[in-house]
Amino acid sequence: MVKINKLEIENVKRIKAVQLEPKAEGLTVIGGRNRQGKTSVIDAIAWALGGDRFRPSQAQREGALTPPDLRVELDNGLIVERRGKNSELKVTDPSGRRGGQQLLNEFVEQLALDLPRFMQASSREKANTLLQIIGLREQLAALEGQEQDLYNRRRSIGQIATQKAKYAEELPFDPTAPTEPVSVSELIRQQQEILARNGENQRKRAQAASLQAEKERLRRQLADLQARYDEICCSLEIAQKSAAALLDESTAELEENIANIEQLNRRVQSNLDRERALDEVAQYQAEYDGLSEALEQCRQAKLDLLAGAQMPLPGLSVAEGELVYQGQRWDNMSASEQLRVAVAVVRRLNPKCGFVLLDKLEQMDLPTLQEFGSWLEAEGLQVIATRVSTGGECSVIIEDGYIKEPEQADEAAQVKLDWKAGVF
Repeated sequence: MVKINKLEIENVKRIKAVQLEPKAEGLTVIGGRNRQGKTSVIDAIAWALGGDRFRPSQAQREGALTPPDLRVELDNGLIVERRGKNSELKVTDPSGRRGGQQLLNEFVEQLALDLPRFMQASSREKANTLLQIIGLREQLAALEGQEQDLYNRRRSIGQIATQKAKYAEELPFDPTAPTEPVSVSELIRQQQEILARNGENQRKRAQAASLQAEKERLRRQLADLQARYDEICCSLEIAQKSAAALLDESTAELEENIANIEQLNRRVQSNLDRERALDEVAQYQAEYDGLSEALEQCRQAKLDLLAGAQMPLPGLSVAEGELVYQGQRWDNMSASEQLRVAVAVVRRLNPKCGFVLLDKLEQMDLPTLQEFGSWLEAEGLQVIATRVSTGGECSVIIEDGYIKEPEQADEAAQVKLDWKAGVF
């Protein structure tokens, strides 16, 4: 990884003359009050290494008689200079050969010079940057497309099932109706069978009556026909027993059903419609459940894909197209967590680039600042940052375009500590 060994800046924005050798690893904090030139140092480094797209609109310090002069020494031996009226770029390697911006672009990551551009990007753009550097952008996009398709299909099926269920519930149901529509011809056939059986019963009754009459006639002829009389009596006894056991069937229900066949069949059809509607509800519910299972499998595949990826930072992932760190989305992260994520992602974009520029680091309190610096050292990263402060956490302090000497800084800090309200 390429880092900055030394930098010299003159007459850039608010800088009069600054020489700085940042720490090779960890955090180099440029402190000072507002409008003293802290941010000008960061802008000058970005301009020197990033090209004219980082050139300030008013690069030359107001009131300066000479043009901007920048010199940056990198630990790979390259020396980057911008001098003269047009601040032309000159890149010299250890052997004395010259190069240009194309040589710098090989190991200088643009976002390392302009971290706010990453931090101000949309949540989806940040997530796409991360997925691009870990090589999962296309795979995850395919899974997200599949997930969205399954979700839309499941939602549509669920809406249809709900409508079908509501329709089925509104259909009338008659528990006394037959399970199948009734045929008029079938009812007539049943009526005819009953009438035939009743006719047979009537014939048997007529036979019994005939025998009874014959008995009376034979009684008058008893003297002559005793034998015949006994025979008739026996037959009569049998016939009477048979007739006594007979019971006529009623056709009233069938006649009523025939009369009300249309109404009955409407009730039957209503029950059948309701049953079919409930069957459709069951089918749609089964399809909905199947899509739910497929949706969960798709989501699990996303989680498995991300779980197996080598992230720039432990605890960093992507969920629903957004960056997530320690379970929190970007807008729920603390400012220090956002900085840590941004630095880690930018570092992975170009592993050759070993430094990052940060402005306005006062958003971190001192314990968080110390923790951030320790993490940078452990990662072997070099960060040059600014902070509105003159405290001991600052590596150097800029005042009126110059770096304060150590004793001056200590004296200023002592004055600040000795100050009391009402004492001048």
